[in-house]
Amino acid sequence: MEVWNNIYNVFDPVAFSLFGISVRWYGIMYVAALLLALFIAQLFIKKDAYPIKEELLNSYFIWVEIGVILGARIGYIVFYDPFAFYYLSHPWEIFNPFDRNGNFIGISGMSFHGAVIGFLIASFIFTKIKKVNFWLFADLAGLSIPLAYVFGRIGNFLNQELVGRETTNPLGIYVDSVLRHPSQLYEAFLEGIVVFVILFLYRKKAHFVGEIGLLYIILYSLARFIAEFFREPDLQLGFIAFNWLTQGQLLSLIIGALGLYFLTQKAKSG
Repeated sequence: MEVWNNIYNVFDPVAFSLFGISVRWYGIMYVAALLLALFIAQLFIKKDAYPIKEELLNSYFIWVEIGVILGARIGYIVFYDPFAFYYLSHPWEIFNPFDRNGNFIGISGMSFHGAVIGFLIASFIFTKIKKVNFWLFADLAGLSIPLAYVFGRIGNFLNQELVGRETTNPLGIYVDSVLRHPSQLYEAFLEGIVVFVILFLYRKKAHFVGEIGLLYIILYSLARFIAEFFREPDLQLGFIAFNWLTQGQLLSLIIGALGLYFLTQKAKSG
């Protein structure tokens, strides 16, 4: 286990350099996640006979990806960044990958909960313009996102970010000489694999269009709430209440509660 415990001491987050720009494993995992989500969606369209043509799916994919990127970045700034006011008053800096000296440093700071909001807004606008069923696409997304999400969390792990809390567990890894939970991998398992298996097995039993999409929101929120107990709170925020509640848990409770509300309302309306 010693090699595993010290993996951060020997693993380089940078995969390679291209024209002087460092390409990190995180970016590669992000692209892999996007491609996998699209591939899985295409499989389910065929397997479960979704009435969605490939051309419409590809168009939808572009829309929601823009929504996810914008939502994830802006969400991080609003929910987590201590310099939120600066960025909101200087919006051109939000996606600036260079520091003040002109060095390329990439863009860091993405929020999943912000990505959900951006995804929903983009989906709503797209389905209104195309005059298609919003909930049908929500169901497809609920099945397509979880496994792709695994790659995102692996990317966090390889990028040595969002580290876990201190532990004595032999599965821990050293981060700056402190043994910590590999919480990113816990999240990949709980929020990705476990959620996907549940939805995959349940999908044929769904009672109405939109149920799978809403169940994804609820299950993800529950899994994220649990996983946060192993994840180090954001340094700039710490615990926000009761000396144990994190910002991620609070946002998960809010979004999960909204998902549960809409689920019960749609169940009542049939």
